[in-house]
Amino acid sequence: MSGSELWIGDASQPASHERQVGERVVVEADDLTTHGMIVGMTGSGKTGLGVVLIEEALQGGLPVLALDLKGDLTNLLLQFPDLAPDDFAPWVPAGSDPAVVAETWGRGLADWGIDGPAIGALVSGHRSVVLTPGSTAGVPVDLFGSLQAPASDDAEVRADEAESIVSGLLGLVGVESDPLAGREHILLVNLLQKAWADGTLLDLGGLVTQVEDPPLRKLGVIEVAKFFPKKDRTKLAVRLNGLLASPAFAAWNQGVPFDVEATLWGPDGRPTCAVVYLAHLSDDERQTVVALLLSKVVTWMRAQSGSTALRALVYMDEVSGYVPPSAVPPAKKPILTILKQARAFGVGMLLATQNPVDLDYKAVSNAGTWLVGRLTTERDKARLLEGMASASGAVDVGLVDATISGLAQREFLLHRAGGGPPRTFLTRWAMSYLAGPLAREQLDQLPGVAAAQAAVPSLPEVDPVGAGAAAEDEVTSPPAVVEGIAVRWLDPAAPWAHELAAVAGSRRHRAAAAVRVAMRFDEGELVHDEVFEAVFPLVAEQVDPAWAVLVDYDDRDLLAEPPVGATYVPSPAPIGSKAFFTRLERTVEDHLYRTRTLAGLRNPALKLVSRPGEDEAAFRARCEAVADEGADREADALRARYEARVDRAEVQLARAADRVAEVEETAKARRNEELLGGAGALLGAVLGGRGRTRSIVRGMGGAAGRRGRSRTARQRRETVVNRAEEAAAALADLEADLQDDLAAIAAEWDAKAAQVEPLPVGLEKADVSLQQVTLVWVPVASPS
Repeated sequence: MSGSELWIGDASQPASHERQVGERVVVEADDLTTHGMIVGMTGSGKTGLGVVLIEEALQGGLPVLALDLKGDLTNLLLQFPDLAPDDFAPWVPAGSDPAVVAETWGRGLADWGIDGPAIGALVSGHRSVVLTPGSTAGVPVDLFGSLQAPASDDAEVRADEAESIVSGLLGLVGVESDPLAGREHILLVNLLQKAWADGTLLDLGGLVTQVEDPPLRKLGVIEVAKFFPKKDRTKLAVRLNGLLASPAFAAWNQGVPFDVEATLWGPDGRPTCAVVYLAHLSDDERQTVVALLLSKVVTWMRAQSGSTALRALVYMDEVSGYVPPSAVPPAKKPILTILKQARAFGVGMLLATQNPVDLDYKAVSNAGTWLVGRLTTERDKARLLEGMASASGAVDVGLVDATISGLAQREFLLHRAGGGPPRTFLTRWAMSYLAGPLAREQLDQLPGVAAAQAAVPSLPEVDPVGAGAAAEDEVTSPPAVVEGIAVRWLDPAAPWAHELAAVAGSRRHRAAAAVRVAMRFDEGELVHDEVFEAVFPLVAEQVDPAWAVLVDYDDRDLLAEPPVGATYVPSPAPIGSKAFFTRLERTVEDHLYRTRTLAGLRNPALKLVSRPGEDEAAFRARCEAVADEGADREADALRARYEARVDRAEVQLARAADRVAEVEETAKARRNEELLGGAGALLGAVLGGRGRTRSIVRGMGGAAGRRGRSRTARQRRETVVNRAEEAAAALADLEADLQDDLAAIAAEWDAKAAQVEPLPVGLEKADVSLQQVTLVWVPVASPS
């Protein structure tokens, strides 16, 4: 109920521990969606504070599921509006005067402003019930009688609940098996999940039977017989059967299945205070019950719509041992799941402990509200402060440490993540009489328990897999079958058994015919052999081919011996007549001859046909590969023809290039001679007066000769370069021709590769041959 405040007490002076009357300390109900912890040593008043919180939640219209490990929370049913001594009498300590106790309790309530009408309003505003798994006292709860599937279709939810059930069962028989690797755990979880998937109602007895003969062929990818040999499965079945045979276990199968919604809310819409009494159980049994109940809470929670307001509270009065730091007991996973995920669904969890050091930090750090009583052990305080700091990020460790070491009885420190500084308070007086832990024998005397017991409906005996006497339409001996037809019984472990709605462990059987037909599809180069395997339910005098259930069966799927206690529904089909099976053979063969075709493919250009199982994409890829090979062969021949011509052109080009280089070198030498031999010679001779005129003129003639030779060299170079360019052009033309020819080859083979067309292949009558007919008895569900 969003916005409600839970009055837990009045503020106190830390030094004097005196109550500050009227200065109420409250917890916002919605704050508990982030969960809470009540911590304190023995005698600190944790139980009283827990009872007060539950009372306040109930007054706010919130249902509470209280897991009572010690027996104290049964005190929540001791609410006496009249405060009469006779009401207190059965519950006061031996030798105490009920009148004195009643008066003392009344004064305590009055001191906190609480009177009889206030208690009456609390009583009338909710209903109370004490659930007692494993006992007939209180209201018994059936945890194992019917292993019903969760209401949710979510795979994760179903897996978690199956894991909790199996962990609990194995814990009860003392078998340690890791959920991830233990073969006992893996087998049982798979059996449960298969039954749920098949819609089969499985009880514990049926589960034990399936352990010896599992309706599964494999676990993972390994055969069951190899993963978990039969002799070892038998040992597990014997241990589980010992549990079933134990008279003490009978109480576990009594009562009503635990329905979270029905438990939290009464038929009249009032919230419920559901106390799950566990004080009478061993530690292993408590672990089992807590794991099973909280896994169902998780399943219910995940089915709810999202909510930021608190819609229900789960309380556990001593969580030590259930979420230890390193070990993984069965209850740890659902507790941590609630702490991590429940906030989104408006479900709060309140945990109490006197040993915070024994808690996993994941649990401690998920609490947003802390109610801390006196602690003196340094290790406990250190773990507590570590968790508070992790949850809120801002804690005055020194102040809190000093405060919690000096708290008085019933005095607590309230710390809320993000809710201001911590404050101390004294717990208000509980409206419920705190009589202390109650023994199992006292539960039936609690107010309202008798009425709750009377309201428990008597459950009819459940026949999960058809056990019991034969029905009116059944016979106990298999009807006669004509000679020559093999008779078998379907193994429920067959991978295809569910296709026939087979029910593992059922005694009731109906007839079916399993057929195996050989077919040969033959069209030119395409030859494909195929086997048709199907099962026909024999539900009429004649078989309709449309009834065929296509399967892939082998000898392991069909058992030669009937299951113990098998019963049979006589078939309308005349299975004792040879003529019936002859007609069946002709009907099946004719149906296949008329309706079966093989959808093949062919490529006429490449003379290819598709292979069995080859789809169009794979066939086209094969055509492309063959076309590539053909194109490569033609290209190789073409290259051979071009090779000699290309070689000659390359030689001519190389020679021309060499001649160009030679001419270039000669021309360069001539130019150097001209430059060095004649440049400035005439000017120097004439202007410098260093020689005779005739000599100078003869020198001028030498310079002119050098210039003439340079012009001749340039002309030769131009001729050589032109020849080189002609050789290069000839080689380029050859390459262009080769490229054109290769492109034509590629285009031709591309066209061939693309010529894919359908090739439907039918059957001839001689190509269809029925090889085997077997009369199969299929286990089916009993009539409702």
